[in-house]
Amino acid sequence: MSKKEFIASIILALSCSSLAATDASLTDVQLSQIRYEQKPRAQVRSDLTFLDETGRPVHLGDYFGQKPTVLMLGYYGCPMLCTLVLNGAADCFRDLTWKGGREYNVVFASIDSSETPALAAEKKKSYLHSYGVDCAGGWHLLTGGQNSISNLAAEVGFHYAYDPGAKQFAHPSGLVILTPGGKVARYFFGVNFAAKDVDEALRAAAANEVGPPESPFTLLCFHYSPIHGRYGKLILTMVRVGGLLVLGILACLVFAPAGKSAAEDSK
Repeated sequence: MSKKEFIASIILALSCSSLAATDASLTDVQLSQIRYEQKPRAQVRSDLTFLDETGRPVHLGDYFGQKPTVLMLGYYGCPMLCTLVLNGAADCFRDLTWKGGREYNVVFASIDSSETPALAAEKKKSYLHSYGVDCAGGWHLLTGGQNSISNLAAEVGFHYAYDPGAKQFAHPSGLVILTPGGKVARYFFGVNFAAKDVDEALRAAAANEVGPPESPFTLLCFHYSPIHGRYGKLILTMVRVGGLLVLGILACLVFAPAGKSAAEDSK
């Protein structure tokens, strides 16, 4: 394949990817509902049942009582967003003065009722290697039935939808801080979390204090659908402009040499 053909194939691939990103099974109205509805002081039911990564039946209340909890919802087969959230959380936790398992618990609950404890165990092993095996007892990766998943999502305001065409879930990104008693104390949106803010939120939650609501602007900027690569309007516009610039540069690389050769031949 010549250089021109190679560059042209890149342009074609980028163009096809752009078109595919707009082919949505979920409507814009449905996607607009995918968000965190902030519910400060909402009580998470302690009797909701799940399976931990070893396959042992647990209640959410097993993690309540003594320590605050960092709660994340997503699914282990998520192609991008959940990994970004977990990576961001792990990076944040490394910089906290408090340690997971000692002063707080980390709970990740899958929203996909078809996922298994074996899949959760694999994911946990991967992140403990990154964060540190000494805190294994403080990380709890759960799977469960649809009833428990739906109840937990509703209680913390986690609005998501399943896209049957893509066979993936569209969902918001972030984490929720719970008090030792299981009440919602603070939300953090996005995929990167400031250690200082999370540290303060955990200490406040440990004292049963509820923090301020997160800014809607922050939620908009970080709003992302892993199904079609859709960001909020501001980020999506930036992505589109950047894509057009890349296509323009590649087009110049393809056609500029031809124009130069033609000019030289005319001499």
